[in-house]
Amino acid sequence: MGDTSAPTPISVHRCRFVDFQPAAITALSFAPLPLPAPSAKGKEKASAPRWRERYHFGTLVVGRANGDIELCEWTGDQQVETPQAWVVRKTFPGPRPSKVDSLALALRYPERAKPEDVPTTSELRLFTAGGGTDVIEWDMSSGSILRTMSSQGGTIWSMAVNPGSTMLALGCEDGAIRILSLELGSLQHHRRLDRVKTRILSLAWGPPIVKRNSVNGSDSDDEEEEDEWADEWLVAGGSDSSLRKWDLASGRVVDRMGTDKIKGERTLVWAVQTLGDGTIISGDSMGMVKFWDSRTCTQLQSFPAHGADVLCMAISPEGSTVYTSGVDQKIAQFSLVRTASTGSSFLHQPQKWVHTVSRRLHSHDVRALAIWPPYTLVPPSHRPVYPVGVAPVLVSGGLDMNMVLTPAASAPSTSVAKIINPLSTSVTATFEDAYHRRLAYSARTVCVARLARLVVSASESGVSIWRVHPQNSTSEEDPAYLDGFDPEGQRGGWEKILEMELAFTTNIVACGISQDGRWIVVSDHYETKLFALHSTDDGTLKPKRVRDFAAILVESLPSTSRAAPSTGGTAFVFTPDSLKLVMSTTSAYILIIDLSSERPRVVRRFEQHRMEHVGIGKAARTKQGGHEAAMDVDGEGSEDDEEEQIPSGDDAVGISVSRMCVSTDGQWLATTDDRCRTYIFNLDSIQHHSVVPTMPQPIHAMAFNPSASRTTTLIMALANNTIQIYDVDAREFPNWARELSASLPKRFTGIHDSVIGVTFDPASASTEGAVALFWGATWICKVQLDRPAGWGGFSRKRRRAQKGGANEAGMVIADISQQQQNFKVVTHYRPILALDFFGPREMVVVERPLVDVLARLPPAYFRPKYGRS
Repeated sequence: MGDTSAPTPISVHRCRFVDFQPAAITALSFAPLPLPAPSAKGKEKASAPRWRERYHFGTLVVGRANGDIELCEWTGDQQVETPQAWVVRKTFPGPRPSKVDSLALALRYPERAKPEDVPTTSELRLFTAGGGTDVIEWDMSSGSILRTMSSQGGTIWSMAVNPGSTMLALGCEDGAIRILSLELGSLQHHRRLDRVKTRILSLAWGPPIVKRNSVNGSDSDDEEEEDEWADEWLVAGGSDSSLRKWDLASGRVVDRMGTDKIKGERTLVWAVQTLGDGTIISGDSMGMVKFWDSRTCTQLQSFPAHGADVLCMAISPEGSTVYTSGVDQKIAQFSLVRTASTGSSFLHQPQKWVHTVSRRLHSHDVRALAIWPPYTLVPPSHRPVYPVGVAPVLVSGGLDMNMVLTPAASAPSTSVAKIINPLSTSVTATFEDAYHRRLAYSARTVCVARLARLVVSASESGVSIWRVHPQNSTSEEDPAYLDGFDPEGQRGGWEKILEMELAFTTNIVACGISQDGRWIVVSDHYETKLFALHSTDDGTLKPKRVRDFAAILVESLPSTSRAAPSTGGTAFVFTPDSLKLVMSTTSAYILIIDLSSERPRVVRRFEQHRMEHVGIGKAARTKQGGHEAAMDVDGEGSEDDEEEQIPSGDDAVGISVSRMCVSTDGQWLATTDDRCRTYIFNLDSIQHHSVVPTMPQPIHAMAFNPSASRTTTLIMALANNTIQIYDVDAREFPNWARELSASLPKRFTGIHDSVIGVTFDPASASTEGAVALFWGATWICKVQLDRPAGWGGFSRKRRRAQKGGANEAGMVIADISQQQQNFKVVTHYRPILALDFFGPREMVVVERPLVDVLARLPPAYFRPKYGRS
């Protein structure tokens, strides 16, 4: 594999037997934006907030049917147009069993937020309900449950946060709306509105009004008066073919709006939203989308837009476009247009809603819609102003488990000279004509044991292990080339040899297996379980659990006054000789565990990731008091004089170590966390070695170069598909690596799916120049690290010149041909869950085709249109 000028034969195992089943998407929500400041005295028009400096993208929160919650963040902090868009940065494991039916985000400190600011993850509060009687608040830093609160009214069917992020409304089974107070970080019952004889299936707050408060207690117009936002009413959709409007001052129902019925059957109002001018929008089980006047509570317009239940809706940032979807898989767009009227000016022409377009972007029910920037529920005079040159992004999800991103520029905005499509899918950015993006699902709980030829997959509560037999033919007469993958690459057999169901508190977070297949470790958020695997006579594996492993971990972790330390893990890696296990706990400790004796033993605990402030390089160190960064289990400190000092206490709760890797010689360990910090440890001396300069993006993949001359070289791939190479022994970025990182071709950095992993062929260990394989969910890229990156894009002129001008400029054409072999991208396999090597030139690709996943789902809604009697 050292020469990229000729294809290298590689045997490929296509493993499609892994029964990984991603969970359906049941809820989507973007971070809410702060309310603009109210007018000075209620008479003057307040200035609407604008994003003056640059366009921001907020956090996307995804709720799934298995109870997991994913936090997705935009990859390009300084770029409006980013091919990778939102990627998963952290996953909160759901309790077992549970699901996420409703999801709501609120600002943690709404009084401090500026109207032009986009809140970060740490500035948000997350609430969920999963078909039970409790509402759950999550800790946004650690991913654990912060508190629960009973609804006191039965099952929670819906929830909604008011525009000011001070109250949370719950729609309950008993027909009453409960209001919870969120002020000053609290979560407590505030009041209960009048009960009605129906379930509250959907909820929406009405637009707030400007309320004048007098500091002196008088109503006179003086400079002591302060204005604030106040909520007036709520609207709820019920299961009795009606919507009701509640007055917040009295807590009573002030009006009722009835929907259509079929043969006397009740209609379920699954979705309801409100606009700043008071318009109410509802979607029901008959597929009808209706617009109502909130003042008179009369129907304005009605559209039979869907063939089945309308389950969700979203409103564009300007409030002039509404998107609805549901069981029939269609996403319908409604636009507010002006109608011609005699004797009226253009600005005073009447407006009406028009069903403009419908698109089918999913194969099954659509359960959730969200749009960025989100709609801010304020009167039109206070509506935020967004850049007209950037298209909003509509996100949808449902039973088919994939999020779909679609540019959603409205038709009137096409008059702008150029509209930027943030997704880079097409030049067109309108919802009707733009290309959408389907985010592929991935699984971090799939791993490969090279020496034992095992494939491991963990589900929510179980672990399955398969053995892959050698291929029948690996001769050069019938090779599978890396430059042109054989679509029928699986010629060897496989068998399932072990299946375990484990009792955990939450869904499984991480797992790992040793290279020789002797050890397997599995963890949820609170507990880690270690198993020794023994082969039986019939070829199956028999697991034997290390019963006191949790007690061993507790002994090595510092105790706190609040509770016993958690023994859950977020990442695991075994050394190549399988004699040591390295794990990162949920509290960001790095533990080195010796497995060579009968009883596992923790030999060292590192605490570098628990630091709040990180020094870059060996010259930077922080000394803030407290205990040592690396501690022996018996309490003796590290002798390394370059160790950073850690503040005492539990200040680093919420930091999560996401990935770890060990060099092929077992000497070096690299760990990285969700704050883009990477540390290097020496496993021979079991000491902290150095800290890598902080990256601008989280590291999604990293591995050590197996080449004999470069075993100290660490290759890191970031979320935006850029590459950084670091020499851990010299503590620097080599010059040759800087040239490669600075000249990455666009055909690699512009791939829509973010990088997931990187691996090397074991045959590279005996060569000077190693070939790295970077891979994402839908692609594999071959990179020769010691060669130039090559030209940047897909140029037809270069291809024609290469094909027709070889005799005239042989040397130049040879260089182009050689450079084109680098960063070779193939897309024959998708979606990819794992990629690794069993041996030299023997690659294993674990796939989970979408058709196999959809085969387990119930039939999709279908109504024939022709040939009906």
